[in-house]
Amino acid sequence: MQRVLYILSYSLLWLLSILPMWILYILSGGLYLVAYHLIGYRKKTVRENLSLVLSEKTEAERKTIEKQFYKHLCDLIVETVKTISISEAELRKRYVISNPELLDRYFKEGRSTLVFCGHYANWEWSSIISSVMPHEGYGVYKSLDNPAFNTLVKKIRGKFGATIITNKQVVKVLFRKAKEGARTTTLIVADQTPRPGNFKHKDTFMGIKVPVFTGTEELSKRLDFVALYLKTEKIKRGHYKATFILLAEDPSAYQNYELTRMFLSEIEKQIAEAPQYYLWSHKRWKHRDR
Repeated sequence: MQRVLYILSYSLLWLLSILPMWILYILSGGLYLVAYHLIGYRKKTVRENLSLVLSEKTEAERKTIEKQFYKHLCDLIVETVKTISISEAELRKRYVISNPELLDRYFKEGRSTLVFCGHYANWEWSSIISSVMPHEGYGVYKSLDNPAFNTLVKKIRGKFGATIITNKQVVKVLFRKAKEGARTTTLIVADQTPRPGNFKHKDTFMGIKVPVFTGTEELSKRLDFVALYLKTEKIKRGHYKATFILLAEDPSAYQNYELTRMFLSEIEKQIAEAPQYYLWSHKRWKHRDR
């Protein structure tokens, strides 16, 4: 039954994905009307988040950001669907990596890298990075309960050569690869919300003290991997620019949680510049009072 569900889901999404982008963006506009105006998908969460962390803005300003966010979210959905059939050449034009030579440099030096990523702009299209780098590429995700959709997500994210592994596998896999002498680049979305009682540190994110995920920093220190931040900017509809920003070449030289703080600061700067492109429907601040 799960296989049938997967085949049906994939077939439907593939048919949608072969549509031209301009048609998909028309569908995105319709999806926006449904998600925002009719259903109000997570509207309460979005408004609470905006009021909490952008309290200095007027209600009218936050309302504008809210609408812009939903339009971007719907674009992100159709762009993710497009990934199923999009060619590598087209995606490279739409998701431009401004400084791939940084990865080349560390590869030649025999270094592996861990890349901190955030829920900003289009993190799904970062899968194209594996096709333009010399390292073995890994993407970390949290497995889904539904096996059919879990397989679908892995297929989409691994299309351009990255090996997709779960957050429970990442430590074992990267330690094994390091022992084998392999040079790897691993992307981890690190602005997740840790479960209550399952975190080591709190820090401020957009001025609010919350539990923070520190696993990426800990891995970079234990394995002596170069720590980078992937800054993805939305240039215009359907076009992004990604830039690798160095956080630390020697992670062990930094105090505990300092790299995590540096990562959070990078996202905060992007949110301050263009808040509409952050994932406000994510309950990032739900554990702030714990």
